[in-house]
Amino acid sequence: MITIKSPREIETMAAAGRIVAATLALVAQHVAPGVSTEHLDRLAEEFIRSHPGARPSFKGLYDFPATLCTSINDEIVHGIPSPKRILTEGDLLSVDVGVWLDGLHADSAATFPVGPVSAAAEQLLRVTQAALQAGLGQARAGNHVGDIGSAVQQVAETAGFSVVRELVGHGIGSSFHEEPQVPNYGKPKRGPRLVAGMTIAIEPMVNVGAPEIRTLDDKWTVVTVDGSLSAHFEHTVAIGQNGAPPRILTLAD
Repeated sequence: MITIKSPREIETMAAAGRIVAATLALVAQHVAPGVSTEHLDRLAEEFIRSHPGARPSFKGLYDFPATLCTSINDEIVHGIPSPKRILTEGDLLSVDVGVWLDGLHADSAATFPVGPVSAAAEQLLRVTQAALQAGLGQARAGNHVGDIGSAVQQVAETAGFSVVRELVGHGIGSSFHEEPQVPNYGKPKRGPRLVAGMTIAIEPMVNVGAPEIRTLDDKWTVVTVDGSLSAHFEHTVAIGQNGAPPRILTLAD
């Protein structure tokens, strides 16, 4: 069931979203060669819990063991932080984080270069960010979920990249994953209609190579089948009134 949020609920989600954005900014400051993903996870959890009433959304969600999802290079999503996963120059690190505050969640992700990266990696980051912006531009009342996916897909595939199809964005609120699903592909005017007060997470996952994925033996980490690089950017948004642009809830002050 798709839920419509009250103005008060949207303000609470925006407060959670500001913590999310600040957490990603903190992590970005510490992304460097020689740093472990476990170290980043510990920093993030301590920072989130330093805000009264806030806690990590991911830790314990479906039994996930950490605050952050930290996914390196060909890992698309759901990488588990570990003291053994040490960043090296040239890596891409995708970081996904959620915050629960006063009964509501917010969710965001970004992919960070570890020092200088290849030209292909730089292009992947640019294109995935542009795909997110294109999707955000279609997140307006009166449009459909398919308008978002179509916009994301067009940007990614025009650049010669592919979008992951088995993993999608989602509604979000009192539950971390709510209806509707928000695929990163599709056709305009298809799927659920967007209505003011809906809150959704739009999250392009874009691969340099083919779209096919597989899950590692840890039952969490999702990687590209062909070993190609992947990037992931995400915002939680509230659909505005009368076709207005969405309010991005996962921005810093």
